[in-house]
Amino acid sequence: MRTSKGTPSIRSIVRGFALAACAGAAMAAGARASLAQEWPARPITIVLPLAAGSGLDTIARLYGEKLQAALGKPVVIDNRPGAALMLAAQAVAAAPPDGYTLTVATTSAMAINPVLYKQINYDPEKNFAPIALYVKSPFILAVNPDIPAKDVKELIALAKSRKDPFNYSSPGAGVAQHLSIEYMKHRFDLQMTHVPYRNTPQSILDIASGHVHLGFVEAGAGLPLIKDGKLRALAVSSATRLPVLPEAPPFAEASGAADFEAVSWHALFAPAGTPAPIIDRLHREMKTIMAQPDMREKVSQLGLIPFDTPTPAELRVYLASEREKWGSLVRRIGLEGSQ
Repeated sequence: MRTSKGTPSIRSIVRGFALAACAGAAMAAGARASLAQEWPARPITIVLPLAAGSGLDTIARLYGEKLQAALGKPVVIDNRPGAALMLAAQAVAAAPPDGYTLTVATTSAMAINPVLYKQINYDPEKNFAPIALYVKSPFILAVNPDIPAKDVKELIALAKSRKDPFNYSSPGAGVAQHLSIEYMKHRFDLQMTHVPYRNTPQSILDIASGHVHLGFVEAGAGLPLIKDGKLRALAVSSATRLPVLPEAPPFAEASGAADFEAVSWHALFAPAGTPAPIIDRLHREMKTIMAQPDMREKVSQLGLIPFDTPTPAELRVYLASEREKWGSLVRRIGLEGSQ
């Protein structure tokens, strides 16, 4: 139909735009399908937010070798520490969604920092496609041995009865160790005073020396002092026991708060828009690799907990719950936009 001689109707114009859009979408879908079929055709890079030698780096290099064998192409580790674990995430958020650039991110980069910092250059929900969450990094609730509490319930009772609040250390305001104690305070209505430090070793040593009373400490840094009797371990912040410290119960079990968990995690991500077949292939390979006994043993030796990853869809739900959990806590204690 034409409204006048030689003039197309509005309906025909709209129909033309719709057909063009459908053709464009079909071409894009075809391009993605072709990319997925050809992938991988060249090396894959995993961008890490921590320096070489860290636990996160060690694990990534271990499974990187196995991914390389499974995929038949080199897997390159690119360490980009900096910007509070956000430099690597920023780089990969802007990378082409072709399956050749991945990143490992933690709770801080994906759930805490988006609320803690005034501005970040990525959106943890919109800019990434989750592949696998394969490790949980718990903290150990450690007290100075002079504190009379022998378990978590005794510590909570003692904290409630004290005229002067306990103080606790962490490597800095807004880090996971700090927020884990704040999470405990909120759950049990406790009063404690935060003493922030500039680094992890000093924040732990000052518990052992008695300058502060307690803290949630990293397993790798805290275990030697626990083994030497300079710190007393009351619990671990994960839902399961820590293989290298099996005598310390999960905080949930020790406190009676069945849903308590305060951990950092390691998860592998691709840029948003990466074709689903590539995400699914990487997920399957990671699930297989991280279930191998040698990988589970090596992860456990680092003071971490190997984790059987959820599916990518389930992982999106979990990550959303983590953003809500930690983001709301950052807001509650007045740290939103403080960095």
